[in-house]
Amino acid sequence: MSKTPFQIDNTDGPRVTRAWVLHPEIRSDPDRRAPQPALEEAVALAHALPQLEVVGAEVVPLRKVDAGKLFGKGKIADLHDALEVAEVELVLVDGTVSPVQQRNLEKAWGVKLLDRTGLILEIFSDRAATREGVLQVEMAALNYQRTRLVRAWTHLERQRGGLGFVGGPGETQIEADRRAIDEQLVRLRRQLDKVVKTRALHRAARAKVPYPIVALVGYTNAGKSTLFNRLTGADVMVKDMLFATLDPTMRSLALPDGPEIILSDTVGFISDLPTELVAAFRATLEEVLAADIILHVRDISHAETEEQAHDVREILTSLGVAKETRTFEVWNKLDLLPPETAEAMRQRAERDPDMIAISAITGAGLDRLQTAVAEALQGAVRVAKISLAFSEGRKRAWLFEQDVVEKETPSETGFDLVVRWSAKQEAQFQGL
Repeated sequence: MSKTPFQIDNTDGPRVTRAWVLHPEIRSDPDRRAPQPALEEAVALAHALPQLEVVGAEVVPLRKVDAGKLFGKGKIADLHDALEVAEVELVLVDGTVSPVQQRNLEKAWGVKLLDRTGLILEIFSDRAATREGVLQVEMAALNYQRTRLVRAWTHLERQRGGLGFVGGPGETQIEADRRAIDEQLVRLRRQLDKVVKTRALHRAARAKVPYPIVALVGYTNAGKSTLFNRLTGADVMVKDMLFATLDPTMRSLALPDGPEIILSDTVGFISDLPTELVAAFRATLEEVLAADIILHVRDISHAETEEQAHDVREILTSLGVAKETRTFEVWNKLDLLPPETAEAMRQRAERDPDMIAISAITGAGLDRLQTAVAEALQGAVRVAKISLAFSEGRKRAWLFEQDVVEKETPSETGFDLVVRWSAKQEAQFQGL
C-alpha cells in the first residue's frame, strides 16, 4: 500500500521542511471567511508542526475554482517561480483540494502538497498521546487516505495478482489499496472499541461519585489548558500554538463554598474541522455530552472572537449537546487587551449572568467564575422520597449502582427510599 499521502517525511531526524501557505479566497463563496485572519490561522496551523519552516504565505483571490488545478494557469506559473526561488518543498493550501487537483499541482510545481484537512490530521498525528487518541487519528487518516485513491494516479492503473481463471482480470492496484485500508480500519475499530469500553467503565465508576462534571470547551488556543492548570494545579501542556491539547484531561476540584467537581479539559475546536475528525473524536468529546456545566472559553482579544464562538456553538450542536445544559461564556485573555478595553469588557460581562471576563494568566475574574459555577450547581443535587414495589427490583438495583440511596425502609408492598440525586439521574431513573 502506498504511503499515507499527507505524511511529512521525517525519517532522517528533525529535518526542517520549507513550506509555503496559500489561502484561496473564493469570491463566489458567500460563506467565505475574511482572508487575512484566515491566512494567519493557516500559518499558525503550520507553526504547530515543529518540522515546518514557513518561508512564505499569501492570499490567492479566485473568481472561480478550476476543477482540475484549483488555480488558473497564470497563477500556477507565478507561484512556480516563487516556490522555486524560495526552495519550497511543501505547499499548504488552506482549503479543500481534490485528489486530482493535488496530483496536478504537485506535478506543476514539483513539490509536496497538503490541504487543510491533511495538515490538521498531520498535527493530530503528531500530538495524540493516549491510546484512544492515537487510534482515532489513525482511523481518521486512513479514511482521508481512502478518498485520495483515484484512478487518475498512474501507479494505480496497473493490475496485480490473479490469473483470470475466476471472475475475469486480476485485482487492480486501487482495489488492493482500498481493500488493505478497509482491513486496517476494521482492526483499528476493534482496538478502539476495547479502549472505549474501558473509558465507559471509568465513566460508570465516576457516575457513582456524586461529582458534577464541568467541561472546558472553546476554539483552539483560547486558553483552556492555562485555565485548567490555574484552577486545578495540574501541569497540562500549555503553549501558544493551535491544538496544544488533544487528549482529554480530568481533575477533581473543590470549589470555594461549593461542591467538589470534576473539571475536564478538551481538544480545541476550529473552523472547517475535518469531518473525519469530528466523527473520530466523538468518543473523546463524550465528556462534554455528559457535562453538567459547559464553560465556553473564548479568546476575547482575538480579532475574530465572534466568528470563533459561532464555530464552537455549531460544533457543540452537531455533537448533540443538550440545549438545556447550563453554559457560561468565559471571556479569557483580558491581559492582552488595553486596560480601558479590558475594563469595558469586564463591566459588560458583569451585566450578564452567563458571561464572565477573566485572565487565566493573571487570575483576574477567577473568583467570580468559581462562584458562578458553584451557584449554578446549588440545587443540582436534591433529596427525594420514592416508593418501589417488590416487582421493581431493576429500578432498586440501579439506584444502588448509582450510590444515591441514603435510606431504605421495607414496606408492605415493597421499599420506601430516600435518595439524593441530580436532575440527570432522576431523568434516567424515570426512563427505566
